[in-house]
Amino acid sequence: MDLRTLKSIIEGLLFLAGEEGLGVKQLSEIVNESQDIVAGALEELRQEYTEQQRGLQILKIAGNFQMGTLPDHAPYFEKLAYSPSRSSLSQAALETLSIIAYRQPITRIEIEEIRGVKSERAIHTLVNKDLIHEVGRAEAIGRPILYGTTKAFLDYFGLGTIKDLPEPNLFEEADPQEEESQLLFTKLEQNMLEEDNQQNS
Repeated sequence: MDLRTLKSIIEGLLFLAGEEGLGVKQLSEIVNESQDIVAGALEELRQEYTEQQRGLQILKIAGNFQMGTLPDHAPYFEKLAYSPSRSSLSQAALETLSIIAYRQPITRIEIEEIRGVKSERAIHTLVNKDLIHEVGRAEAIGRPILYGTTKAFLDYFGLGTIKDLPEPNLFEEADPQEEESQLLFTKLEQNMLEEDNQQNS
């Protein structure tokens, strides 16, 4: 495999791995190249990101490599996260949030197994909105992050505690994920109506 192709593949793998990152050994096994070659490609990739003044950087944290944004750009990311035009939750974010709310603590991989699609973006959105956060690490290979809901989540849905979540009525024919998402959506709608009524009264 030529170096350009290898760097391109590694870049894609790091993007998919998200904040959990990947180690040189794991990357080496995936791309079927020696660890020395992978380490060299990673270093070149890191230098290219810096020299080209890209909006991302490759970080090494706890032995794993991951893609991250630049600290200098943080004010712009905060504007995006708290922009009024982005205050509502997408269907993907709501689905992901419902899974985390009802099945916490849970890892990203477990969420994706339930949803059947990648959930990295939805998780980032929920973290940025302070609706979920890291609650620990799973006792599994790679020690993946466990996610749970925050106090802001309770406030957002007008809940006293997590025990106040609507109780799913799981029939055999029902899809638990769809029902949980609908319950959260209905709860949010009720809260918004109550707020509107209070403001108009």
